[in-house]
Amino acid sequence: MSQELINLIKNRRSIFPASYTREEISKETLLEVIEAANTAPTHKLTQPWRFTIFRGNGLVKLADKFAELYQEGTPAPLFMQKKLDATREKVLQSSAVIAINLHVSGALPEWEELAATACAVENLWLAASALGIGGYWSSPGTISQLSDFLNLAPNEKCIGLFYMGYHQEEPKAANRKSVETVVRWEE
Repeated sequence: MSQELINLIKNRRSIFPASYTREEISKETLLEVIEAANTAPTHKLTQPWRFTIFRGNGLVKLADKFAELYQEGTPAPLFMQKKLDATREKVLQSSAVIAINLHVSGALPEWEELAATACAVENLWLAASALGIGGYWSSPGTISQLSDFLNLAPNEKCIGLFYMGYHQEEPKAANRKSVETVVRWEE
């Protein structure tokens, strides 16, 4: 394995919308990272990942949907305009947001389809990182309410959103437990 790949894997981390610049991620670049995602391992080649990419005016529609869900789901005494604004701003600070959708084929246990989709997202994340694009996977409580908005089939569900944008942050190694704490040897 090349040292460049090892460094990319070790330095991949969550970069949040507040750190994104206003530079647009081109459609071609987004397709490039989706191509990387599409090469993930998949049992029986079910390829259960599906992606809905929001950019441009699509980001406004997504931000408006989150605002609507917050307003509808929050009792009046608990409603905070600041939280509604922050919910919208997180989407609008992004150059793109990708809805990560799981297509449950029925041919395999759902956990295998979910694991394959998570591998696809990691491929996407590593490809984006290699191109200087930051991102993070978010799973807000309202994702279960996005099926109609995303036009998902009955056997599909949204399992998260991947926020993306160019940034100026310096790379740094991930903060993880030492390998000794997660490995047991049987020889």
